[in-house]
Amino acid sequence: MWICNDWKDYEIIDVSCGEKLERWGDYLLIRPDPQAIWHTKKEHDGWYHPNAHYHRSKKGGGSWEFIDLPKQWQISYKNLNFELKPFSFKHTGLFPEQAVNWDYMTDKIIKAGRPVKVLNLFAYTGGATVACAKAGAHVTHVDASKGMVTWAKENAAASGLKDAPIRYLVDDCMKFVEREIRRGNHYDAILMDPPSYGRGPGGEVWKIEEKIHDLVKLCAKLLSDNPVFFIINSYTTGLQPAVLSYIINTEITAYFGGKVRADEIGLPVTSNGLTFPCGCSARWSL
Repeated sequence: MWICNDWKDYEIIDVSCGEKLERWGDYLLIRPDPQAIWHTKKEHDGWYHPNAHYHRSKKGGGSWEFIDLPKQWQISYKNLNFELKPFSFKHTGLFPEQAVNWDYMTDKIIKAGRPVKVLNLFAYTGGATVACAKAGAHVTHVDASKGMVTWAKENAAASGLKDAPIRYLVDDCMKFVEREIRRGNHYDAILMDPPSYGRGPGGEVWKIEEKIHDLVKLCAKLLSDNPVFFIINSYTTGLQPAVLSYIINTEITAYFGGKVRADEIGLPVTSNGLTFPCGCSARWSL
């Protein structure tokens, strides 16, 4: 398992009874998580005095209970800064476990020793975009949500990257990739963080089990002759690391060589020293 141990502004304090107690900078949040199936005693005081608590509804979805939380605040990871704000379905705008991939990409871009063009698909609020741009890459950031793209610009500005070579696009990822192929464009690195289910700006339906292989196959046509990396992240239970590895080996390794490493991603839990699972990732490089 790849474990992110380098956060100072974020931690999972404890996990129990379907919920996580987290510290985001100066604020304590309680959020539900389907992986937390164990029932241990909630001893930390934060369980009883959080700044905000997201309550799941038995009918589906849920809502925030705000006790003492600003509408927006900022946290940092190394030399990266991120704007946070609670919004629908328990999210804050950042997935802290992805820092293990930010570090990996930063290292690959710097060691390439040349200009690197990165394509970030399903780019959300731009955690990976900011990390790659900070390392010196030219980044194309694609997401179907206009609001998320606006948020990504805020994160870039917070990290001193307002004028960095980042191209922001509100678009359906599959259609964008198809157009880039027709245009003859290429990228040295591609990463994607696809949702289990979603809709594009034109109502296009995305189901990861049905679309992921086709998308990777198309993306292989966008890679340059000397690619740096290819990464897929997944929070979908059915897409285990071995599944992602198999897809990349079939469509990327078979043509470019190189190798794939795939594993779960996790974050340490302060209260007991154990690791909490947070999805999985597959990384390809030469």
